[in-house]
Amino acid sequence: MSYSAYLREGRHVGLRPFRLADGPEFTTHVHESRHLHHPWLAPPATIEEYEPYAASLIQGETRVGFLVCERETGAIAGFVNINNIVRGAFDCGALGYGAFAHAAGRGLFREALGLVVAHAFTPGDEGGLELHRLEANIQPGNAASLALVRGAGFRREGFSPDFLFVDGAWRDHERWAITAEMSGPAAADRAG
Repeated sequence: MSYSAYLREGRHVGLRPFRLADGPEFTTHVHESRHLHHPWLAPPATIEEYEPYAASLIQGETRVGFLVCERETGAIAGFVNINNIVRGAFDCGALGYGAFAHAAGRGLFREALGLVVAHAFTPGDEGGLELHRLEANIQPGNAASLALVRGAGFRREGFSPDFLFVDGAWRDHERWAITAEMSGPAAADRAG
């Protein structure tokens, strides 16, 4: 079964925009995935939290969100957002993402991240975001996330102490990035 509104499709997953109507499924998966997400991230866990979150991704000019869906069933497997998009000489955005527990460890996010990178670097006249650079800031203890970006071709660019306020404290983060020039055909191969 293929969802007709996918922006990008791989063998196992498709990317589509957030919808307000996705709130019940999304928040159910957030509750089921608390053990996986804590202490790394805290996605919206109630409809009251989800609606403004999704609206900001649907209507925002400085952020865009993608639901990662299993192509076979259409079930939401997780999300990848590009936040803090700055245009002009920077043309950059910062990634935020999370897999849901039922989809974790199955390679779906490896494919999804490759699709997001390709979409981010595709020219605007071809439906992409036409960015030059994507960044990912990851807590050093988050081995799964570090492996994900490393496998997608991101390079480690540094370490930032007390970088983001997460789970009640300022947390250190490693800075990873990929540019359009780094992605090319090799990124497409990693997505498939």
